Amino acid sequence: MASDGADDTVRLPPGRRALPAAPPPTPLPSRRGAWPWIALTLFALVAAGGAALFWQQRAAAPAREPVLAAPPPARPAEPAPLAAQAPPAAPSPPMATEAEILANDAPELVIRRFAANPDIVVLDFPTLAGQARMLNRVAALVEKSGLPRDRVLDDAALDEAERAAGGTADTFYYGHNYRAADLARFFALADAAGIGLNAEEERLRALLGELGWLRPDAHGALVSVPHAGVEPWLDARARGAMLRHELSHGEFFTRPAYAALVWRFWREMLTEEERAQFRLLLAKADYDPALEEVMANEAQAFLFHTPDDRFFRPGSAGLSDARIAALRAAFMADMPEGWLREAMTR
Repeated sequence: MASDGADDTVRLPPGRRALPAAPPPTPLPSRRGAWPWIALTLFALVAAGGAALFWQQRAAAPAREPVLAAPPPARPAEPAPLAAQAPPAAPSPPMATEAEILANDAPELVIRRFAANPDIVVLDFPTLAGQARMLNRVAALVEKSGLPRDRVLDDAALDEAERAAGGTADTFYYGHNYRAADLARFFALADAAGIGLNAEEERLRALLGELGWLRPDAHGALVSVPHAGVEPWLDARARGAMLRHELSHGEFFTRPAYAALVWRFWREMLTEEERAQFRLLLAKADYDPALEEVMANEAQAFLFHTPDDRFFRPGSAGLSDARIAALRAAFMADMPEGWLREAMTR
């Protein structure tokens, strides 16, 4: 979500209740590891004048004298050398439902996996400042309009970008969402260029290391939201809309079936004129219109998963009520089963 600039969420600039209006268009099998062995016993049979040796399947063992001496105790297995023992697994963030995330008001950053889709990790910030210090530089690389996509900004360039967005560092984004592979790329580029990162960004790096997300092929999504009350207008309803919006982005990043539906919505369900209207609308909110994935991803999140008209009114994209209903029905008809589909029906 964005405020005056942009973000994969909603931006709410001072004095503006929602995004600007635009003219309406016409329309894996377990392997069993052991075979059974048939016991074969070797008997030595000695005959007069010679001996013959043969194998025979054991039928009945001859009676034997009892053994009086107990066999020596089995020797305990030697422990594996310390170097060969696996290190203890890093603790994974605990699970939380959407309702549990929204109920959190702890005074520190809380990190949890989304229970309905554990590939999504949610950062729940008590302040906008903490969120900004950890994620604004990532936002500048990944999606912010007018900024380079191939290098990480240093402190001076980031400060300039935050001021150019028309607000403050805190309002550069009200919420964030990123694919795990994009986060890995951010840290690789920063290291290659020798960009100094702050303590919060290094904490993010440590989290990604625990999650295994510092590889270029990492799979997952990270989203963030602030607490209600960080600004007077940001009440519980706004926080709920932000979280749903960001989680829908997480679904897009981690569920191929849902991503395929979003692309069909963008390329086939919308008309060319409607796509142009969304592109114009999102560009005015500082999303980079050259990033087709951002356009498609934001259009679905705003239109279907932002239940607060202070952030987005569908009419601002030039869509009539009848057209919105038709698009929603077409989208729902192909919607994969899961928590997000259920949320759309409530």
